[in-house]
Amino acid sequence: MRLEHIGIAVKDTTEGTAVFSKILGHAPYKTEEVQSEGVLTTFFKAGETKIELLSATHPESPIAKFLLKKGPGLHHIAFEVNDIAAEMERLKGEGFEFTAEAPRMGADHKLICFLHPKTSQGVLIELCQDTSITS
Repeated sequence: MRLEHIGIAVKDTTEGTAVFSKILGHAPYKTEEVQSEGVLTTFFKAGETKIELLSATHPESPIAKFLLKKGPGLHHIAFEVNDIAAEMERLKGEGFEFTAEAPRMGADHKLICFLHPKTSQGVLIELCQDTSITS
């Protein structure tokens, strides 16, 4: 398991991108809409990890609800795993709960799932498995 990215919720994609471009000293390398999640993602490289800005594409999306409840800021920490199904089973055996029963496609060619924050010290943890690499 390795740190893959840190997700940050932003109200405005343009403003968030401008701020993080200044902080990191470069533009994002990718912007992608994930319609199934109602989110627009913007990715920056930050050394060996990434920063993912997340903004809502509609008012009923999970990010829109997060922003209403908590405002902009840290949304999640993502760890890359080799076998997401095996990690889900392992973590379920350790007593963790997930926000969904099965992984689903997310941004950046990743199969994703989230540990429920009530079982991970209030932090939303994402597990992700790269699907762009074929064996």
